[in-house]
Amino acid sequence: MNAPPAKPPVRLGDLLIERGLITQDQLRIALQQQKASGKQLGEALLELGFVTEDAMRAALADKLGEEAISLKGIVADSKAIALIPKALAKRHTVFPVSLDTFRNELLIASADPNDIVAADQVHALLAGKVRPIWRLASASEILPAIEQFYGHELSIDGILQELETGTIDIASLTQATEGYSHPVVRLMDSLLADATLRGASDIHFEPEAQFLRIRYRIDGVLRQVRALHLRYWSAMVVRLKVMAGMNIAETRAPQDGRISLSISGREVDFRSAVQPTIHGENFVLRILDRKRGIVPIDGLGLSEHQLGLLQLMLARPEGIMLVTGPTGSGKTTTLYSILGHLNQEGVNIMTLEDPVEYPMPIIRQTSISEAVKMDFAEGIRSMMRQDPDIILVGEVRDHDTAEMAFRAAMTGHQVFSTLHTNSAIRSIPRLIDLGIKPDVLAGNVIGIVGQRLVRTLCPHCKKADVANAIELQLLQPAPGEELTLYRPVGCPICEFQGYKGRMTIVELLKFDGGLDELITQHASLRVLSDHARERGFISMAEDGMRRVREGVTTVDEVSRVVDLTEMVG
Repeated sequence: MNAPPAKPPVRLGDLLIERGLITQDQLRIALQQQKASGKQLGEALLELGFVTEDAMRAALADKLGEEAISLKGIVADSKAIALIPKALAKRHTVFPVSLDTFRNELLIASADPNDIVAADQVHALLAGKVRPIWRLASASEILPAIEQFYGHELSIDGILQELETGTIDIASLTQATEGYSHPVVRLMDSLLADATLRGASDIHFEPEAQFLRIRYRIDGVLRQVRALHLRYWSAMVVRLKVMAGMNIAETRAPQDGRISLSISGREVDFRSAVQPTIHGENFVLRILDRKRGIVPIDGLGLSEHQLGLLQLMLARPEGIMLVTGPTGSGKTTTLYSILGHLNQEGVNIMTLEDPVEYPMPIIRQTSISEAVKMDFAEGIRSMMRQDPDIILVGEVRDHDTAEMAFRAAMTGHQVFSTLHTNSAIRSIPRLIDLGIKPDVLAGNVIGIVGQRLVRTLCPHCKKADVANAIELQLLQPAPGEELTLYRPVGCPICEFQGYKGRMTIVELLKFDGGLDELITQHASLRVLSDHARERGFISMAEDGMRRVREGVTTVDEVSRVVDLTEMVG
């Protein structure tokens, strides 16, 4: 009996059309792009923004029974590389990408994840201590990665030792061909990867009179991680400037730049800024981890009541919605979550940002910069001619921007923006201070979201405790209610901080006819606040206490970011 004829392999383009991820027109454009650039079809589709990386990986997993990974701009993980010898890596075209010590998983890129011989040898080598996770990558990316990263010291301590024993040739740092042979190149990559994997949001390189201090901002708090001799800093700052596309000859003026790297198989961007100080150039990097940056709207940690209220506010077809809070309070994350929720083919969403932090598909995003010679007000004016339904303005910081944002809201658009104020209710006098007339403000504001970020207790080491007198006063338990609070302790998992990760505490002020009427009458903050409370307004402090009751944070941590004295008084 003859075997049935083998099915022809499903082509990637057909698979994506079948799944409804792209259209026939988009496939045609991508095929033209592929022909012109010589890249693979998948890469062309990603570059054009027709599909997201996650959707593409899911389609490839279906097609090949595997998941795919890109090794472009990858930063090596010294612990991962130490587990697989170079000879084995070359023989089977595999590359150890990263080691997850918490999950005991080794991420391995392979040109053929179905190679049984390679899998057997790797399993024997790891001896059951670490679980290999296989990903598909092209041989044209794996082989150069093996040559680039093997045979060089990659741990931070090892590289520093190498620097101490050798001389630093700054000239070779600017040569792209030198690559990993230069220890400073490896040192910067290792530090950037270390900070990202430890969940830092910023890296500070701070020169003092005799030494260089390196600090990471983890969970909103700065923590010193290294102190190096100052003689290394001149070479390190040159390398950082080269990576960020800055002018290495300019040392007396501030500069901005951007770095893109692949760390543990995911794309990470760094927004960099250099500032001259009395001891040398101060360098700060803001880490924009796209995987961490965009969360679904129901992943913001809102209570059921808050989520329902936010969705009710978003259902209004026109008006302005503001997210308020100080720098680093998660305003951008909230706005991106809202945009992700509203992002559909039937609406035209346009943004003006300073700069664009997380690229998103379908949305038209514009970066504001001095080089472009366009400010927020001018940008809104030009965007109004682009037939938008929804507009995001990075920040309302002056009268012109505020006026243009309200003009857009008054002409039938949904407008989203951020404002630097202490609370949702205090945004009203702030907008009036910016020159917005009360009768324009009333009727055109959908609502205001006030928020802060508080650290969450480490679930591995927090310990139960009874509430003290002040905590009882703040939490106001019902008569006879047993109240159990938790305290931070500290363990290796949270780096002995007692806290690991952060979450938002929010207040949502929904505008209604009564509030609009009070604003036109120039009512005081007390009157506005009383009106909001009568309609069920819950303040950030009260939301913080809800989180304390849930056992995920502490009163001390909430009091660090919110004024709790009003609750006691």
